Amino acid sequence: MQGEDSPAGADHADIVQLAPMLRRVVAARLTEAQGIEDVVQETLSRVMAVRDRLDAGALVPYAIVTARNLMAGQWRTTERTRRHEHQLIDVSAPAPPEDELIRREEAEAVAAAMAELTPRERDVLVAHELDGVDTGALAEEWGTSPGAVAAQLNRARAKLRVEYLLAAEGEAPPTPQCRPVLFALSGGDRRRQVETDAGHHLLDCEYCAFVSGPLLERRARARANEIRVVVDADRDVVTARQRGRELAARAAFSATQLTVISTAISEVARNIVRFAKRGEIVVALIGEDDDVAGVTIVAHDVGPGIDDVERALEDGYTTYGGLGLGLGGCRRLMDEFAISSELGRGTTVTMSKWCTR
Repeated sequence: MQGEDSPAGADHADIVQLAPMLRRVVAARLTEAQGIEDVVQETLSRVMAVRDRLDAGALVPYAIVTARNLMAGQWRTTERTRRHEHQLIDVSAPAPPEDELIRREEAEAVAAAMAELTPRERDVLVAHELDGVDTGALAEEWGTSPGAVAAQLNRARAKLRVEYLLAAEGEAPPTPQCRPVLFALSGGDRRRQVETDAGHHLLDCEYCAFVSGPLLERRARARANEIRVVVDADRDVVTARQRGRELAARAAFSATQLTVISTAISEVARNIVRFAKRGEIVVALIGEDDDVAGVTIVAHDVGPGIDDVERALEDGYTTYGGLGLGLGGCRRLMDEFAISSELGRGTTVTMSKWCTR
């Protein structure tokens, strides 16, 4: 959803502009160009997914710690893949002994997290999440308003997420400031993020830098509102167009608007095939739960970049004899449009379309 004081297009442009800084951060630890670009683009995608939960002052620090965590987590991903490799061969194989240990540790972490809540916080979570009592009924029982109950519920969820992760880590936070910062990030409370100076704390505290990722990214993982298509051949253009249109159809777009969206996806995907080594199209719904307000399309590649962006944005400009829509046509048809390109590095195009109410 668009914020009253922070249009989505401006937010996306700010995120795209983080790319040069992130490349410098990643290049300090990695040397292989493709690996650097993969980390940068994945970082940008993750930051975009949680943009509405971060104060402006925490945006750059969170991007930096996300990139660092991605690089540090590469060995964990490899090891996890190795451990579960047997499941790809024999789905009937018995669960390894460590699975039971993991389940027991998770149960203990949940119990420890619940113990850190106040009685009222536990009551509201149990009543709503387990017993299915709605906020209106709880408000009537407790003599308050549904909005106040919803606020209590959100705070209790945010606190529970933090305490669960801390219990799972098995060690106490290193400073008294850690918990307030993590609570502010978990609840998406921008005011508290400013008060706790969350941005600077993330850069200074490796513990919170590591824990903050799961807190902010949980919603993006939980909701099936995004598709990703790797693009390196003509067939991928068709796949991106079809899958993007199918996802956008879940919103209240008209048939004409869906055609506009799929056409824009085709154009940016075709540019990747023609001019870049490879790239990716990410299409994501914009909104909260069932209230889908629009769609965002991000196309990023690791190609040669664009030497004259202004010319490339002219309506009808094309260098491969296509239909002539071009990036300028995409900008004209979509509601919001941003582009970032570096010679020898690649190009990222971000565009959004909002449902007509």
